Amino acid sequence: MRKSVLVTSLLATVTLAGVGFAQSGAPSATTARPAAAQPTSLGPTSTPGKPQLGDFGVDLTAMDRTVAPGDDFYRYVNGQWMARTEIPADRSSWGGFGILRDLSDQRTRALIEDVARQPNAPGTVGEKVGVAYASFMDEAAIEAKGTAPLKPYLARIDAIATPADLATAFATATRRGIDVPIGAGVQQDLKNNTVYTVYTGQGGLGLPDRDYYLADTPKFVEVRTKYVPHIANMLRLAGRPGPDGAARRIFELEKQIAQVHWTQVENRQIDKIYNPVPTGELAKRMPGFDWATMLSASRIPSLPQVIVAQPSAMTGIARILGATPMSTLKEYLAYHTIENAAPMLPRAFVDENFAFYGTTLSGTPQLRDRWKRGVSVVNGSMGEAVGELYVQRYFTPDAKAKADALVKNLVRAMDARLSKLEWMAPETRVKARAKLAAFTPKIGYPEKFRDYTALRVVPGDVLGNAERAANFEYDRQLAKVGKPVDRSEWFMTPQTVNAYANPLLNEIVFPAAILQPPFFDPNADPAVNYGGIGAVIGHEITHHFDDQGRKFDPQGNVAEWWTPQDVARFKTYTDRVVAQYAAYEPIPGGKVNGELTLGENIADLAGTTIAYDAYKLSLNGRRAPVIDGFTGDQRFFLGFGQVWQTKAREAAIRQQLTTDPHTPGAFRAYAVRNLDAWYDAFKVKPGQTYYLTPAQRIKVW
Repeated sequence: MRKSVLVTSLLATVTLAGVGFAQSGAPSATTARPAAAQPTSLGPTSTPGKPQLGDFGVDLTAMDRTVAPGDDFYRYVNGQWMARTEIPADRSSWGGFGILRDLSDQRTRALIEDVARQPNAPGTVGEKVGVAYASFMDEAAIEAKGTAPLKPYLARIDAIATPADLATAFATATRRGIDVPIGAGVQQDLKNNTVYTVYTGQGGLGLPDRDYYLADTPKFVEVRTKYVPHIANMLRLAGRPGPDGAARRIFELEKQIAQVHWTQVENRQIDKIYNPVPTGELAKRMPGFDWATMLSASRIPSLPQVIVAQPSAMTGIARILGATPMSTLKEYLAYHTIENAAPMLPRAFVDENFAFYGTTLSGTPQLRDRWKRGVSVVNGSMGEAVGELYVQRYFTPDAKAKADALVKNLVRAMDARLSKLEWMAPETRVKARAKLAAFTPKIGYPEKFRDYTALRVVPGDVLGNAERAANFEYDRQLAKVGKPVDRSEWFMTPQTVNAYANPLLNEIVFPAAILQPPFFDPNADPAVNYGGIGAVIGHEITHHFDDQGRKFDPQGNVAEWWTPQDVARFKTYTDRVVAQYAAYEPIPGGKVNGELTLGENIADLAGTTIAYDAYKLSLNGRRAPVIDGFTGDQRFFLGFGQVWQTKAREAAIRQQLTTDPHTPGAFRAYAVRNLDAWYDAFKVKPGQTYYLTPAQRIKVW
């Protein structure tokens, strides 16, 4: 089942700023919408676009040397790869991240099947992992049960009669991972990060963003015209009465909710989403909804206040709910319950779900193999249990040690930049360096793995297992309230191909699965590693100083610790970043939203800069050797450019441009045009397409 937007996404763009290699695409088995048994390598016969890495870690066959680096650096580095690579039919995009994610899935499958074959005592993690996977893989049993597992959930919705019943149903849906218009969840307090508190925020849309309901662009209009029949089809499959009329009413309700939602850009403003409201005043300030019953049914501990992320949106949503007929609200809840459960139901539900969320929204023509969706089920419910096995088999102590050394050099390089930053006031520089010195790098895997003793997994009960996994995670979050903050917690599993910065904990985190080629190879040329994983590390470090990360003080709390002059001078740089990226047009008529992607673009620009500095530090004054005709600086930039190998379907790019704070991959490679060293390395000259004069080059840090 899909996890609640409230719990997983409310603060994601500001408190868990990832390197972003988020891909829109076909829904996994655990999501109703967006988001070889024992492989050991990226074999050329099974992996489209596989890198043919040379002796020093760069795929020379990917390059198109007929293109001048200054005219199109991305094509120079990746042109032949683009020409020969086809996006797999079950993906909306493909590239280095996709290749590694595919490898991680294959490895995880092997681990799961190995565990399942072993004799496991009842109740052990091994037994639970095996049962969860085997139950999902038994498609014949799922078909035989039909809609029977779904009926108790729908019967409870049919029994709703009062506003209090509705509030209880919303709380239950949130616990089960269903996105509803109003719910509550637990997170660290943004202004007192030593405690956990309760947040509520906007939700309830079936399409990826408010623009899909409101924008008049032809593609969004087309999506809307297909969404209503999709709703009707899902209701019809579940045997619901009057599906066509219900679908129209559900869409109109969602459209009303979309009209009051904050935009993606507004949601990025960390200081604007912190709005404490006394618990007893929620109903007065946001009338039309039974807040007290929702909080009680959510099992939220009694706290003096709740943090409201988008006050105007929540006021509007409560008003809309209060004015909507109960019959329509029940239809809405029924549809979202069916949609959320679809990946666990018979094939007709799976196919209808995929046809809209996979194909219409992301352009993906083919559903992922069932075993891949089964891996997602296990990763979603017991990810750290699998992760513990993953690092034992695939992450060596040598790789961890070399990654640790890279991080230390990157921190040194950032500190050197901060120490002589001319535009920042001296007193602010002292605090910035103190913040950097307090960083906690987490490499590979957590110090302690999660305990799954309380999670019950039942053979053959696929939908019930998904519900219990969602409840287990929800209860785990609730149990934090009143306890000291667990600074050792990870928010990604070791087998996740990504990385993130969490300013509340003042940490940067790199799971084991991203610490491999093309990002990192313990045996590769250091220049390539610094250009690859070094830039990723630099990206995460500088997230703590981007336009939102800089709002967290050295202790990790949201506070204004810069002088007004610092803020004004910083804005002159960020305005230039917005303008530079807003000029990029990945698809006809679809430009990058410079405001939405600002934090990620700052992190790319500064991260690449400090990665280059760290590479130079690693040489200890020595001259880098020339390898295969490439200097050390050239190899650094080649390593960086090949990180961004990406092909994506137009629908996926459109969704990314609308909802994702990351610029599409190919355009992230152009960060190099702001580095003087790139011009020197490739003799980039005036008149070439991506040439910037020294005055035009943006140097934030």
